[in-house]
Amino acid sequence: MAEGKSRPNIVYIVADDLETGTLGLFPNIAEELVRQGVSFERFFVTNSWCCPSRASILRSQYVHSHNVRTNTAPEGGFDRFHSLGLERSTIGTWMQEAGYRTGLMGKYLNHYPGGTAEETYVPPGWNEWDVPVRHLYEEYGYRLNENGRVYDYGWSEEDYLSDVLAGKAADFITASQDPFFLFLAPIGPHNPANPAVRHAGAFSLATAPRTPSFNQEDVSREPLWLRQRPRIQEPALDEVDERYRTRLRSMLGVDDLVGSVVDALRESGKLNDTYIFFSSDNGFHLGTHRLKQGKTTPFEEAIRIPLVVRGPGISPGTTNDQLAATVDLAPTFAALGGARVPAFAEGRSLVPLLRGQPPGEWRKNLLIEFYRPIDRSSAAQTPVPAYQALRTRDHTYVRYETGELQLYDLAADPYQLHNLAQDADPGLLVGLERRLQAMMACSGAGCREADTRH
Repeated sequence: MAEGKSRPNIVYIVADDLETGTLGLFPNIAEELVRQGVSFERFFVTNSWCCPSRASILRSQYVHSHNVRTNTAPEGGFDRFHSLGLERSTIGTWMQEAGYRTGLMGKYLNHYPGGTAEETYVPPGWNEWDVPVRHLYEEYGYRLNENGRVYDYGWSEEDYLSDVLAGKAADFITASQDPFFLFLAPIGPHNPANPAVRHAGAFSLATAPRTPSFNQEDVSREPLWLRQRPRIQEPALDEVDERYRTRLRSMLGVDDLVGSVVDALRESGKLNDTYIFFSSDNGFHLGTHRLKQGKTTPFEEAIRIPLVVRGPGISPGTTNDQLAATVDLAPTFAALGGARVPAFAEGRSLVPLLRGQPPGEWRKNLLIEFYRPIDRSSAAQTPVPAYQALRTRDHTYVRYETGELQLYDLAADPYQLHNLAQDADPGLLVGLERRLQAMMACSGAGCREADTRH
């Protein structure tokens, strides 16, 4: 690809714990992204937990390859990513080596800077670094590492983290002369989902969607961890609705951030030369399958996330239904910017899909993995056991460390209410297990072979 201004700018905005189905509620996201871009209907995580998922985004690797298994040390979190030396090669270093000015603003990896780095630590690959080191989830009263210098923010309205990040993003966009890559990671709607003061009264009548999976009635054929969960009763149902409202209010701050980014691009004359990606790091349960809140399950509510992209060559207001995943993001950014993708990368470039081109041979299998923390003593209920799951166009197949299985026919049962594992065609189970094992054993380019197996 030619050097200089012929290469596009790229902005990647990743919300925290945002489920699918709500983008239409946020005016800037709906108007500037959804109506101007392509929405991916089958976009999934590699792990429905923040840090393993973000490690997959940064490296284009499934969890068994990057080995950041949980949110906390010793088997996960920033400390694990850092101690394994994974920061030496991420989408930041790839794009920087290709001549891009790079920036990461907002949440990086859970528990950064942890016990292995100073608060002033800036990983390789980032020209601009504005990342909270304390109290990020409250969005007030936090400490921010700004390019190796640490500043404390208070509880005034102007200290709201999403707004601070929006201002820094606008400055980065306006000041950048070379092609730039901006990784922008606001906190909303992660718990406690604190909204900006101006949004505190919004969505006062909203209630969590009562889908067929909401407070699931019959779990008799499900694994033990789900069978042991009682149905949600009042006042807990009210708590689910209130959590839904606070999350929507928190997302209004993210929506304002999106508006600021688009305005900065438009005012600086860069909008037509920029790709904007908007997504999340995992989904979230709000009363579905008897979970008052949470993630880490293999259900669609936790593993399927939004992805919408606008930019040069993308037809506005379109959709794509191919199987895609967070491991595909970094190779896509690299392909757009002419960056070299290391041999360890396991995802696929989405560029043909962005341009509405037939993808040729495309994946048929996606792998989702979940590993339990070593210390399980804090679990208030029977925890979700470790599992590996295969997501195809037609089925979700899950194998737990307990030996229990789940199988859902997604065409007939999109809300995953009927676990078919006990009476399914043995040939179907054997085939899905074979495909799952191939994905679990894959690495590098081998994953792009395993993901096409029938």
